[in-house]
Amino acid sequence: MRIAVDVMGGDHGCGVIIDGARLALAQNAKLTEVHLVGNQEEISAHLRRVRADTDPRLHLLHASQVLAMEDKPVDAVRKKKDCSIVRAVELVRDGKADAVISPGNTGGILAAGTFRLRTLPGISRAAIATVMPEPENEFVLLDAGANTECKPWHLAEFAIMGSIYSREILRKPRPRVGVLSNGTEEMKGNELTQATLVLCKQLDLNFLGYVEGHDLFHNHVDVVVCDGFVGNIVLKTCESLARGMFDMLKRELTANPKRKLGALLAKNAFRAIKRRTDSENYGGAPLLGLNGVVFKAHASAKERAILNAIRIATETLEFNVNQAIARAAAQAAPVLEAARKASGSAE
Repeated sequence: MRIAVDVMGGDHGCGVIIDGARLALAQNAKLTEVHLVGNQEEISAHLRRVRADTDPRLHLLHASQVLAMEDKPVDAVRKKKDCSIVRAVELVRDGKADAVISPGNTGGILAAGTFRLRTLPGISRAAIATVMPEPENEFVLLDAGANTECKPWHLAEFAIMGSIYSREILRKPRPRVGVLSNGTEEMKGNELTQATLVLCKQLDLNFLGYVEGHDLFHNHVDVVVCDGFVGNIVLKTCESLARGMFDMLKRELTANPKRKLGALLAKNAFRAIKRRTDSENYGGAPLLGLNGVVFKAHASAKERAILNAIRIATETLEFNVNQAIARAAAQAAPVLEAARKASGSAE
């Protein structure tokens, strides 16, 4: 397998991204090539420092521009045609790489993937799928921020994609799918969720109906579907809550000598929880629905996160996730097309 890595978009410089890619090459025998895309001088300098400049599996592709976090994604992708994320995506488009990893601007990655790769047949929009850990399980949340305004058939497509991803990557034989709402009763929700509910009932899904916030962390659902506006708020709220809880625990458990002793006795339990909730275990999030494998790593990603992002990208290729999504979308096409026609929408 051949992976293209945009090494310029992270918070910690290109070195940690390159080292994560090197770890992946060392641990994954299925990887045959890694294309490092970015400033050639910086990449070459780091490879010399770590004595990896002679590794024949590492290929350099120079890109003279970088898509900054403050850039407007669509405009920047059109104007910065030699930026590292565009060049990396083009390697996939041109058949020179099988997947692309980037820790850069999320909107820019989405724009580059959409413009250069297009979406899979039967899929209107790509969505960000984020794996969220909970005590006994994990669930896929999508869309986690790519599409702030959606139609019911978009959410139905997200349900299809999330179910396939959960089945193939998280190994859930029959993923339980739910639409996020403000209650489980069918009269709850808004026009978008109510119409989505009707559509999803007609699809080949293990569909639960509505799920609410109380259901997310109690092993009740495997795929949580919502628009990107709601999904991004859920994601960032959960991340902030987790950090806040750890900060509160740390403060309270170090408040006096007795608590410090108790914390010492329980340190292995705290370490296990930290490992369970560590985002680096998941590496980032796939952009499902594109006609190619595109993975968004965290901007703060370090070596282990890049290693895991590449690992999950190779699994996505190995288990033919995109092909499975295309087949499921084709099966659902009559239902989704009828919904589009009924609304008078072409998308």
